[in-house]
Amino acid sequence: MTTNQILILSLISILLVILPAFGLSKMFQKVSVPAWKAYIPFYNTWVMLDVAKRPKHWFFWQFIPVAGWFVTMGIFIEWIKCFGKFSFWEHALTCLLPFIYFPYVGMDKNTRFIGPEGVRHYQKSTIREWVDAGIFAVVAATLIRTFIFEAYTIPTGSMEKTLLINDFLFVSKISYGPRIPNTPLAIPFMHHTIPGTSSRSYSEIIKLPYSRWFESPVKRNDVVVFNFPTGDTVINRPEFQSADPYYDVARRLGNGNLDAGRQMILGDPDTYPLVIRPVDKRENYIKRCVAIAGDTLEIRDGRVYINGEAGYVPPFSQISYEVETSGQPLNADVMKEDYHIDIENPEEIAVLSGNKYIMLLTADAAEKMKTSGLAKSITPQLIKPEQVDPRLWGQVCYPYDTMHKWTIDEFGPIWIPAKGATLTLTPQNYTLYERAIRVYEGNTLEQQNGQFIINGQPSSQYTFKMNYYWMMGDNRHGSQDSRFWGFVPEDHIVGEAWIIWMSVNNGIRWNRLFRSIK
Repeated sequence: MTTNQILILSLISILLVILPAFGLSKMFQKVSVPAWKAYIPFYNTWVMLDVAKRPKHWFFWQFIPVAGWFVTMGIFIEWIKCFGKFSFWEHALTCLLPFIYFPYVGMDKNTRFIGPEGVRHYQKSTIREWVDAGIFAVVAATLIRTFIFEAYTIPTGSMEKTLLINDFLFVSKISYGPRIPNTPLAIPFMHHTIPGTSSRSYSEIIKLPYSRWFESPVKRNDVVVFNFPTGDTVINRPEFQSADPYYDVARRLGNGNLDAGRQMILGDPDTYPLVIRPVDKRENYIKRCVAIAGDTLEIRDGRVYINGEAGYVPPFSQISYEVETSGQPLNADVMKEDYHIDIENPEEIAVLSGNKYIMLLTADAAEKMKTSGLAKSITPQLIKPEQVDPRLWGQVCYPYDTMHKWTIDEFGPIWIPAKGATLTLTPQNYTLYERAIRVYEGNTLEQQNGQFIINGQPSSQYTFKMNYYWMMGDNRHGSQDSRFWGFVPEDHIVGEAWIIWMSVNNGIRWNRLFRSIK
């Protein structure tokens, strides 16, 4: 855990015990305790335990990260009982809104202190005990999931070999600051759909604007979980969703013309039922942040360059190579141990002819294959612009126009928008930034007679409201990433991939347990 994360956790713990201080001071006066004691963080909880005659060791449990918050809530509940407050809603207010509820109790002339002796005369029913325990568990888990960390499973091989399919991760929400949900009314522990149905698991009756507590920017080369930027519109059938995104389907149906494809989809709602999702309910993706706000990114010969300098190469990143071996049969154990290749996995190795193969290799494995003599020749399988059928320009990769003849291995240069930076729009960069300005930042934008019209006014200048990031998978030839859908806005950032707590593949991968993610 970083120093920044420790500081954030500590600050939240202090806020929990200092925000209700005013109400506590009024309640302390009712039991003849000096009011000033309510304003000293944690000492106030010691006083509460002392007055309520509850175990003093509870005081020390408060200092356990995260779990201590719920110990503090427990102390609050034991304290409020001493004022005759036993109902569920009173305990809910005590946990969730003590800075409002405690002043009410403290200043209510009809509320008196009954003391620990009075509390002993009150007995909860068995049903009430179970209900309280269940609700507390759900609330606690939801708060942890929203503000601290969340479990996440790797569903695809886009980050191999850094992360493997069926790696189970903890994603830190405090690394970049907890994001307040846009749609707070939702069924707990469900992302966007009720399992077994096509129905939403959330309501948009209440919609909150983007905000983030204790905000900290994403750092270059972090492994990040984020909401899929072009997942705002989804074809709501299992074979589509994020596996075959709406915008890809529309371009495909329209032979590169997005608007034509969109009209075909809208004209056939039975085949293409659409659903619009808010930011926090879009699919979760995990990639590596290769460029941050203000960077200029370029990919040449499959290698990433940031601001003109060669970028970081993750040690387990891999690309496709054409390999001609010296002729001997491939040994499964040697290929697995020395080159991290599973010869039974068609996604990692495919036979071209005889002793020629396409292999998915890390840079170290490729070099080792050369020096060991296994490979007579080994050549990266890069996609060059001159290899692309001219009829496919506008369908290859972002920004999907015929002006930028880019491929996943020959891309850019492209500038990543930064908050507060002003861009001069030109016909050459319009398609690069149009979605960020119009969709992510909520403006109207169009071209008319050689002019740009922003929010109804002619202007070629735009100042960005958010930071943006460029995300790429470590499996560079097997990843749906920013090369296909562009920038990731800061309001889509979920958290930082922190640790692998479990990994399964026909049994537990013991060597991956509790491995930090780099």
